Amino acid sequence: MSEGEPMRVVCSNIVTALSDSTIGTKVISPFAFWNVVRSAIAAFDWERDCRIPGQAFIQINAACPYVSSGVGIAQTEPTAYVLRTHRGRVGAYLKREFASKVTSCAVVVYTKEAYLQDPDIDETPGEDNRIMKADPDYVLTAVLAKSGEKPVLSPYRFVKNLAGGNNEALAWSAEEIRAKAREIASEVDMWSMVAD
Repeated sequence: MSEGEPMRVVCSNIVTALSDSTIGTKVISPFAFWNVVRSAIAAFDWERDCRIPGQAFIQINAACPYVSSGVGIAQTEPTAYVLRTHRGRVGAYLKREFASKVTSCAVVVYTKEAYLQDPDIDETPGEDNRIMKADPDYVLTAVLAKSGEKPVLSPYRFVKNLAGGNNEALAWSAEEIRAKAREIASEVDMWSMVAD
């Protein structure tokens, strides 16, 4: 990116937060959201703050007003839920109206080069070509908004990362894996994912 040239950011093929209807976190004010995200990417120290080169977890609480949480407190009334298909399986999801108040927001952003090296890119034929054609500076791979200080990985994403779905997981120590598993286990019973 040269001086004065606008930053080019695209969404990865798995980001659904900007869709009209989605499961999980949803961006409800796209224009304001993108302004905050671009500023945060520009301010991020890509040399110092990346655990894996080119992969950034950027806390952006200024984006909280522009997103709806991906989770809500689990309900006992069946009418609080809708059936949706997600990752090839039908499941019950809490209606968006029950989404918890967003108290933290983060994004996962990769440099174009890091994204093209990510193991998950091979799961979607043509994704690498789409990114090469778009020629972005950065790729938004996740929008994480929920209650609490830091969003917790879903059990699905946690296991997928451990199975080789993310280069960062290769650097996790056994104690880090156990700590993440304990955190996820404590969250699963309290929260339900939200869907439109």
